[in-house]
Parts: sequence; structure tokens; C-alpha cells
Amino acid sequence: MALKIRLARHGSKKRPYYRVVVADARAPRDGRYIERIGSYNPLLAKTDENRVIIDADKAKAWLAKGARPTERVARFLGAAGLWEWKPGNNPIKGKPGAKALELIEARKEKEEARKQAEIEAKEAAKEAEAAAKAAVAEAEKAAAAEAKEDAPEASAAEEKSES
Repeated sequence: MALKIRLARHGSKKRPYYRVVVADARAPRDGRYIERIGSYNPLLAKTDENRVIIDADKAKAWLAKGARPTERVARFLGAAGLWEWKPGNNPIKGKPGAKALELIEARKEKEEARKQAEIEAKEAAKEAEAAAKAAVAEAEKAAAAEAKEDAPEASAAEEKSES
């Protein structure tokens, strides 16, 4: 029989209170247990001595019999000096899944396409501005050339009208 030292939830809705129990691993969380070895009240302050109460002698006895604590209870036992608790290290847990990776890749491609379109639009605007300046310069040259052509004719017409 696989034994677990775990938390069994009691208390009312939104007011949890846990019992630290030794139970068969196959039993339901709040179901039948073999022995109660302590309690945990998460509503109390972390500095409060009544937040976690564990009977050290009973815990040692059950650990000697082969009971394995759950992660949370292992923390409590580690604080009491009964169990060596090591924080879990699962670097894969924080990585996004396949669908999330696809979405990230799609967003990245969309962003690159948007930036590329923005650069192309700026270049097109510069080219259009340069073409507009060239057209204005061409129009000014044409106007100046027309003014030169009209100037001799105008001076000849003035001379004829004066005579």
C-alpha cells in the first residue's frame, strides 16, 4: 500500500483549513485517512506559530514506515527539519506549447511584414516627393524658358507700339 502524507481540505467556502493526514495514495483527497498528524491554516499570518502544526514524532514514524509527503507537506516537514525539501526544477514547464509557438511565430511574421511594408511605404513616399520636386523644378524651368521666349516678343511688340 502506497502511503502519502498530504493535506485534506476542510472548512467552508473561501475559508480553507487543512488537516495534515497519512492516507492511502488511492484514497480521495478529503476521504478516508489512516491518521491525522497535524493541521495547516493558510488564513493565518505566515509568522503565526499556529499556521502549521505537525506532530513531529508521528511524522517521523510514518516517514520511517515509507510514507511519502506531497510537495506542500514536504515544505512543512522541511521547515520542521524532518524532511529534506528541494524546490522543483522543471525548465520545460514554463515553455509554451506547440499551438502557442505557432501563434508566436505568426505574430512575428506579421510584425516583420508590417515593418517591411512600412519601410517600403517610406521609400515610396521619398520617391514620390523626389518626383514631385523634379516636376516642380521642370515646371519652373518651363515657365522660365517661356518667359524668356515671351520677353523678346514682348520687347519687339513694345517697340512696334512705340513707333
